[in-house]
Order: sequence, then C-alpha cells, then structure tokens
Amino acid sequence: MKIMFAGHAAIVLFLWSCLFGQETHNRALYRANESVEKAAAKAQTDPLRPIFHLQTKANWINDPNGPIFFNGEYHMFFQHNPYGDKWGNMSWGHAVSRDMVTWEHLPIVLTPGPDSYDKDGVFSGCAVDDGGVLTIMYTGVQPEVQCIARSYDNGRTFSKFKGNPVISAPPRQDGEGFRDPFVWKDGDWWYCVIGSGIKGKGGTAFLYRSKNLESWEYLSRIATGFSRMWECPNFFPLGEKWLLAVSPYGEVKYAVGDFDGRYFHHGQWQRMDFGGRAGFYAPNCLVDEKGRRIMWGWITGGGSKGYPWNGMLTLPRVLSLREDGKLGIEPLPELKALRALAADYSSIKLERGQLFVLPDFKSRTFEMIVEFDPGGTSRFGVEVLRSETGDDKQVILYDNESLTLSVGDKSGDFEVLRKDAITLHIFVDRSVIEVFANNRACLTRRVYPKDIDSQTVAVFAGSRPVSIKRLEVWELDTIWRE
Repeated sequence: MKIMFAGHAAIVLFLWSCLFGQETHNRALYRANESVEKAAAKAQTDPLRPIFHLQTKANWINDPNGPIFFNGEYHMFFQHNPYGDKWGNMSWGHAVSRDMVTWEHLPIVLTPGPDSYDKDGVFSGCAVDDGGVLTIMYTGVQPEVQCIARSYDNGRTFSKFKGNPVISAPPRQDGEGFRDPFVWKDGDWWYCVIGSGIKGKGGTAFLYRSKNLESWEYLSRIATGFSRMWECPNFFPLGEKWLLAVSPYGEVKYAVGDFDGRYFHHGQWQRMDFGGRAGFYAPNCLVDEKGRRIMWGWITGGGSKGYPWNGMLTLPRVLSLREDGKLGIEPLPELKALRALAADYSSIKLERGQLFVLPDFKSRTFEMIVEFDPGGTSRFGVEVLRSETGDDKQVILYDNESLTLSVGDKSGDFEVLRKDAITLHIFVDRSVIEVFANNRACLTRRVYPKDIDSQTVAVFAGSRPVSIKRLEVWELDTIWRE
C-alpha cells in the first residue's frame, strides 16, 4: 500500500507541475500579446512602415523561424520582442497564410519560461510535420540547449515538451555558440544541423539524427570554415546538389555541393544578397505545396522616431539551381496578386546623360520591371522615392564595365554575360528596396526618405545612350487581411 500510494502521489505531483507550468506559460503569453496590441495602433500609422513585407503588428522582429506548409496553411514564426522595439525577451511571433501572399497575424506561441531551460530566450529554430503534429524545435537560453514544442490545434497553440531539453549540451567543449536547429526527415530518420563554431578553426554546423525528435545522436560536423560562428544554418537538397546557407555575424553566405550523409563537400562560398547583414540575415525556408524551395530573410531597422516597430522579413524568394551550379533567385510569382494600378513605358531610348521621369506615376509602394539593352553603355539605372526636384532620391545603379549592381552604398559584383540584357525586378515598399537582377542576384536595402512626398520614379543613362526594351510598374496592395 505504501508503495502504491507513493506512486500515485508522484503521478499527481507530476500532473500538477505540468498543469502549473502550462498555466504559467499561458499567463506569460497573455501578457506578451497584450503588450503588442497596445503598441500596434501607433506602429501601423508610421508612413515609413512597409505594407507588403511580412512583420509583426508592433515592436521588434528578427529571424524568420519555422516556415512550413501544414494542413493547407503556410505558417511563419519569427523572433519577436513583444515589449519593445529593441532586441530582448525573445519569443516566437506567428502569422499564417493560404497563399504566401496575404497574411493574418496570430498570437505569440512561445515565450521564455521563468526559472526554466529557456528563461533567457526562446531563440531561433524550425517547424516540422511529425505524423500530423506540427512540432517546433528551437534553442532555449541560457545555456543554449535544444528544445521542442508541439501543437494539436493546427499551430494555434503549442505545449513545450516536458522532457526538454532534448539536446542538453554541444558535442564538444571548445565550441562558439550552439543554436538555431534546422531539421529535415529522410526515411525513418530525422536529421538536424545546429549552428556553432570551433575556437581557432571557424564556424561549423553539427549534424544529429533521431527517430522521434526527442532522443538525438550526434554524427559529425558537416563543414567548417570562415568566421567565428555560423548562425541559422539552412541545409537542404536543391536540384541534384545540396545547399548550405549560414549567417556568420555578417552577410549570409551559401555553398553548393554534395552530401554523403555525414559531410558536406562543397564549392566556393557565395554571397546570398548584396545588401549585407542589415538587408538580409538569418534566412529560413520551406518547401511549398508545389515542391519549390522558398526562403525569407530578416531586414533590420525601424521607422520614424517614436513609432514602436523595428524590422521585417524579405519578400518570399524562390530558389533554384542553375545549369552552372550556382543559385538562381527570384521573387515569388504569386506576388502578382498584389498588383493594382499599372503603367507601361516600354521602348524608351535614353541619350547620353538623359533622365526620364515616368509621367502620371507616383508611388512609394510599387513593383517595377525594367529591361535595359546596354548597347555598350557603361552605367544606367533607376531613381525611386524621388522628390519632384530630384534632391531626395534613392539610386539603383548598374555599372556594365565593373558588372556591379548597387543601391546607395550597398553593392555587389553581379555575374552576367556582357551580351545579356539587364532586367531589374524592383520592389519599393516605403522604406525598403529589393532588387532582383536577371534572377541571378538580389540586393536588399533599408532606406529613409527625407520626405514622404518623394514618390516619383525615373530612369537614366550614363555617359552613353541606352535602350529600354520593357518598363512596367504596378502599385501594390497590402498583404494583411486584417
């Protein structure tokens, strides 16, 4: 009897602690969501706040987390400070979509637990479909450990696994950081890479495997290289190869190569976006219902002073492997659904040094496709968010001699055949510019126009004439259903 009573008491105590722990987390989530709602009304009136880039209702956002297509919906989670527009109190915000174009904000799903393994932050991670159960794997802090949480209501709420952490320490003692798990399944096994670094050797990604997402076996370091540490590793098949993208406290780099189940044998590291860390960092991705690999990154920076918001995600980007073994990148075609007012200014011939201001089109939220026929000219481009006098403007410039694409002070060597036409696919969203060039490169940059009335658009030629074969612009609607 004594043994039976002790057993029942232990069960009651365990259930009580589980319920108490979940109730504590629920109260923390309520406070976090209430804080965001209070700030939202003011944040959303800022004239610099974008309308078709995914972001939280208010306050701070950073890394995209756990994008996934699950039960007919696209989920995007993200690092989020519910209590202010600076980094801190790292929680998981949440938005949902049916098409990756229009979105709906949902309540925060995870926040730090007092006196627990994630008391100092619910850091980045991923989401997977575990036999019909939407499951998150994330890094709890401090120290950095790997944890899981599960949802049984299509991602609306999550319960942290009672056996957390599922990986309680890195596999070696000379590491630099241990965070941001990225998980995929192959046959009966789940695999996971976790970002880290080895002192004196450089950044790395540790590879693990599991049968149930709860018990993990360390396998290897898939690669080691530059920088002190690699954050937010993304590792996935693309075409006949594998791609590893890492965020090394600077601009995102990627490499393409072969994976033998333990090690990644790769080629040269490449820049994934010419905008640097401020324009594109900590990307995460999903495979959509059509089998395409879609990626988002984090864009830093706030808006007007006194408006409580900071950061957003890039537009969704479709990744592909080109015939030359390098990355192809283009905006999600479904974004065309946002197009409203249209204008066509094709077949323009610009003389040397000529500037052509688009008549009858002014906008701060638009999409533009312009195809230049260089014809031997050296420099040409587009001016956006431009004042009537041209004193205030943002310049998108292509230099056909150095093969350099730039927006303001951000630039990159753009790989293109000199005989090719140069097609710039441009998205301007109040205070952010994304430029896709020939579907081979992208440059993302935050900008801060001096005057919200700077809305004209112009194209220009450098020291030689240039022909514009195609020039179309569209006003774009908001992505938010609410």
